[in-house]
Amino acid sequence: MSIFLISIYVVCGIYMLLNLKSDIHMLQQNSYRISRYWRWLEQGNFLPARRLVNVALIFLLLSTLLTPALCLLLTALVALCQCWPILKAKHKKPLVFTPRVKRIYTVAAILTLIPYLLLIFFKGGREDMVEFYNGPEFVVSVMLLCCVLSWAFVMAAVWLLKPVEARINHHYWMEARNILKSMPDLKVIGITGSYGKTSTKHYLHTILSEQFETLMTPGSYNTPMGVIRTVREMMKPYTEVFICEMGAKQRGDIKEICDLVDPQCGIITAVGPMHLETFGSIDAVRDTKFELADALPRDGFIVVNNDFAPAAARKVDNTGCIRYAVSAPEKAHYKAEDIEYSAEGTAFSVVTPDGERLAFRTRLVGECNISNLLAAIIVALKLGMPVDKIQQGVGRIEQVEHRLSMKRTPGGVTIIDDAFNSNPVGSRMALEVLGRFKDQGRRICVTPGMIELADRSYELNQELGHHIGRNADIAIVVNDINHEALTKGILAEGFDSKNLYSAASFNEAQQILSRILRPGDTILYENDLPDTFK
Repeated sequence: MSIFLISIYVVCGIYMLLNLKSDIHMLQQNSYRISRYWRWLEQGNFLPARRLVNVALIFLLLSTLLTPALCLLLTALVALCQCWPILKAKHKKPLVFTPRVKRIYTVAAILTLIPYLLLIFFKGGREDMVEFYNGPEFVVSVMLLCCVLSWAFVMAAVWLLKPVEARINHHYWMEARNILKSMPDLKVIGITGSYGKTSTKHYLHTILSEQFETLMTPGSYNTPMGVIRTVREMMKPYTEVFICEMGAKQRGDIKEICDLVDPQCGIITAVGPMHLETFGSIDAVRDTKFELADALPRDGFIVVNNDFAPAAARKVDNTGCIRYAVSAPEKAHYKAEDIEYSAEGTAFSVVTPDGERLAFRTRLVGECNISNLLAAIIVALKLGMPVDKIQQGVGRIEQVEHRLSMKRTPGGVTIIDDAFNSNPVGSRMALEVLGRFKDQGRRICVTPGMIELADRSYELNQELGHHIGRNADIAIVVNDINHEALTKGILAEGFDSKNLYSAASFNEAQQILSRILRPGDTILYENDLPDTFK
């Protein structure tokens, strides 16, 4: 076999492995779930540009347009060029090479490389390349077909590894369960909701840490395996309180985590139209979130946000139920009132069931943040913390990155960063915050709109457009996913079309901002698209 053919095969083999890596990355972002990964593929990802190029190369190899050697050389050069963007691609959530990813990658590589190598040794060594099916062109064509169908090999690897993963997960589950059982005095607090749960978790952790040795699930470790990893790797014998964030994409997800950690109390921050593509209806969202309440013991308690009608209407009779509200206080036990925003943050009062008013100050802004703080304060009060310690904790809370966090640039521009998982309620509140900056310069909103809203996507994004039109002076709509709905809502508010910009990406939006920004302007970044929507 010549050096020429060896070089061709090596380049093509590397390209095939990088295709697998790219598909495994998207599998990881879809929580390793075949059903979710398949839905992502159905959203136009079966044949992206890279796969279409591979199909074109297969037809080139089958044709007689060029000599076999030239076809092989051209294929290798194209494959080499396509390796570069895969290697250099920037992602918001880079592929994490967990043990599970390594197992999937290994099995998928075996499924593709072994046939490839066998073909090379039995068919790909011919130098004359006279007959297509007995020469290198056939081998490279098969390799390209594997690249086109790399998603199928990844799915096959996941399916083959199911028994292995089940055994490993069961072992980890039992280990975490035994750790928790060995700590009978540990107070476990579950937090779930359509949105606000991560912020509430951080706020509660900061407040409780004033008095208790507290552990929380880090980052977005809100899946069963994320919780298991937290318990196995971070739980200490002296931990007094464990704050467990609980995420859900479908029914039963919250219950699964509750079965593991046995929470004694919890918070339901919101029930709204998030992940409707997997839940199907708002009732399914509500019932899934309330799996936390249903799992609590008779002597426990659940703190429920009554600002959301589906949550307010849901009865809880198996455990104590404390309801709180900011905008709909009529039937709430705890309320936030006297809310005053300033450049330093927010001052507000918590009204208790007996009418007592507790004053608090925070660096946070926005009604959604006050709502999340209120839930954390209630839990701290129920756990017996003195008010002065709670006030101290509230004052120490830092802004959570990408969740309505604010900063000022040296050039005099204020940035409001609300780029994490936009939702109908949070986006409205963020725009109301932006609207308060009307005396400090122009108000600019940069957004791609909201996703995962199923058949309500157009309606809710059009409504978001109305809020932008009322609260912003300049709007930059990113990507074309929600472009029509957003612009229709924005312009319906009498918005000057000269101040409405369209950008294909956030990089292009930044270029627009660099041209139009002035000192004193305020920019709101409302949502960012995950890698699966690129």
